[in-house]
Amino acid sequence: MKRTYEMDMCNGPLLGKILMFAFPLMLSGILQLLFNAADIIVVGQFTGNTAMAAVGSTSSLINLIVNLFVGLSIGTNVLVARYYGAGDRRNTSEAVHTSILIAAIGGVVMIFLGILLAEPLLILTGTPEDVIDQAVLYMRIYFVGMPAFMVYNFGAAVLRAIGDTKRPLYFLLVSGIVNVIFNLIFVIVFHLGVAGVAIATVMSQFISAVMVVLCLHHTRGACHLRFSLLRIHKDKILAMLRIGLPAGLQGVIFNISNVLIQSSVNSFGSTVMAGNTAASNIEGFVYTAMNAIYQTSLSFTSQNMGAQKYKRVDQIMIRCVAAVAIIGIVLGNGAYLIGRYLLEIYTSDPDVISYGLIRMSIISTTYFLCGIMDTMVGSLRGMGYSIMPMLVSLTGACAMRILWIFTVFQMQHTLFSLYVSYPVSWGLTAAAHLICYLIVRRKALHVKERKLEAASS
Repeated sequence: MKRTYEMDMCNGPLLGKILMFAFPLMLSGILQLLFNAADIIVVGQFTGNTAMAAVGSTSSLINLIVNLFVGLSIGTNVLVARYYGAGDRRNTSEAVHTSILIAAIGGVVMIFLGILLAEPLLILTGTPEDVIDQAVLYMRIYFVGMPAFMVYNFGAAVLRAIGDTKRPLYFLLVSGIVNVIFNLIFVIVFHLGVAGVAIATVMSQFISAVMVVLCLHHTRGACHLRFSLLRIHKDKILAMLRIGLPAGLQGVIFNISNVLIQSSVNSFGSTVMAGNTAASNIEGFVYTAMNAIYQTSLSFTSQNMGAQKYKRVDQIMIRCVAAVAIIGIVLGNGAYLIGRYLLEIYTSDPDVISYGLIRMSIISTTYFLCGIMDTMVGSLRGMGYSIMPMLVSLTGACAMRILWIFTVFQMQHTLFSLYVSYPVSWGLTAAAHLICYLIVRRKALHVKERKLEAASS
């Protein structure tokens, strides 16, 4: 008998289960975003625009470094879901133990990468002199929490693979409250500024990591975590790398384009940087809601592939794309319509608010295109294809965005010409992913369906 937290993704109506799976994921992502949002709001209100710009200027660089390792958690999700859907307990267990150990090792490696690369990378992106010292300090302290960050993300990927999105939400709720409380204490009471919010974030990450490890340790069945069984199984790490490494590389290279855009934003000065930081933070909540549908398509497709329910894959993709388009249109345009009030949460500076609204008018209103693009990638990765969507995404979105910065933006050096590169690249890449899905569907799944029908006849 299945535990209450698990979900049968391979039988019954899909839409209700997709929404039930995705909703806790949305809330979890929003809580995770609140870690950084709380940092930005607290330093913006109690320390000033320079400190807010310092915290915001690190986001693209932090993502640049962590995405390669976090991409492997996608491999964990797909692999565990496939074994679990097929009822293969031994391979499920080996995948779980390999994942948690890789997460811990990767997190330790990232501590040293973050501390060593923080200052040179921030200098490389043209971070202004009035911002860089605080940005370096924030980034170095933040990376001390990377082992916890990694273990939580890999552990949550295991739970998502078996249909459990509720307990990760509870863990983040607790750690998020801790983060906000200690942000206020360290900044207002102890006047630690950016160091205080970084320390609070690290503390909250360790709390969420401990809770997810204890959860897996007390879980019965194939996903039960036993510390004595922690080891790297060669076939499992290779399978995770095959799926997760292209996803991680895509995230890294994508963030190179985002770092270039951040560098371009930096050229307009710290006031524009602060407005960009606040607006992108608000948009992050819209993206997180859409990303929950991407994660849903990944898990549902993977389990149904493992259970050989190939005909459900199309149904999953159609419902997920429809859901993400509606969420993106409603939330993205809604955020822009009340954008001034949302930006006032971060700052009272009218110039900062004005620059934030310029970004939101272009990016937030068209964000649904990004959601459709990502959801198509989730379907392809769930089917076991990771290199193809990586190459398409890097060509259609990343390379085009970089080309745009060095051509169109150089000819028309305005915020509009910079920001409009996002929706243009999203739309073209989403269309390319749809074509790839149709090709894979016709060639790969059609062959598997015929073999399955032949075996059953």
